[in-house]
Amino acid sequence: MKIGFIGLGTMGLPMASNLIRAGHTLCVWSRSAASSRPAFELGAHVVGDPADAAQADVVISMLADDAAVEDVFIAAGVLDALRPGAIHLNMATVSVALTRRLSELHAARQVGYIAAPVLGRADVAAAGKLNILAAGRPEDLDPVQPLLDVLGQRTWRLGDDPAQASAAKLAVNLMIAAAIEATAEATTLASGHGIAPADFIDLVTSTLFAVPVYQGYGRLMAEGRFEPAGFKLALGLKDVRLALEAGEAARVPLPFASVLKDNLLDGVAHGQGDFDWAALSEVSARRAGRPFRSAGPNPATLAK
Repeated sequence: MKIGFIGLGTMGLPMASNLIRAGHTLCVWSRSAASSRPAFELGAHVVGDPADAAQADVVISMLADDAAVEDVFIAAGVLDALRPGAIHLNMATVSVALTRRLSELHAARQVGYIAAPVLGRADVAAAGKLNILAAGRPEDLDPVQPLLDVLGQRTWRLGDDPAQASAAKLAVNLMIAAAIEATAEATTLASGHGIAPADFIDLVTSTLFAVPVYQGYGRLMAEGRFEPAGFKLALGLKDVRLALEAGEAARVPLPFASVLKDNLLDGVAHGQGDFDWAALSEVSARRAGRPFRSAGPNPATLAK
């Protein structure tokens, strides 16, 4: 099986590396030559044009957002380069609307399309322990299952319509953002009455909220450690916006998502877009007039 891999960023590189280590031969493309080097050193064939990586039986993509996917697959001609019968496995988090559009474009070219966004950060990807949310026709999904088994600990098959996987991933990210926001506000409340953030977070994550989302993000808040970001606050804003769009399309009100969007936008406006989205705690602290536990760039300098 010939495999093309497009997008070797924070998540894409460890995923591609695991496939190579599992014995698969990859043809890879990335916007950054530097990010391609580790894959090259593992034995991948690096190409300078993404369309060249599409000369494969299966093309896996892990690009940042809707704009990047449209730029590479539509504007740069990767979709046109895919041969009939090939399968595109899109593992990025993109909008429900774009997923539906891509499904139609692929079907018109007789190319299989699977949406398979993932749960887990870069360290989880490196360990091959991702949870993969997959949707698409079984005849397209079955052939790529061995690849998904290398990349993740479990593949959750959510339906025959790729949009179902995109909707599920956005729903999960909305829940994560809500958990982060709840932790941030509660910690700021406790702090306002003289309780150290680390003590409060230790309390809640050792008792009622002893689960990874609260423990992991709570630890980052307590330590004021938002760089390097495991998931950037700006990307969180992107996903919450996409969740709101998906909700509107399905006539599903998401009132708390609107609050999250504004709070994430507040963080971006204060120069913290590249921080981990646990920096929502900084938004809460700033509004309460509490001292920052970390400081982002001065927004005034970003406008110059």
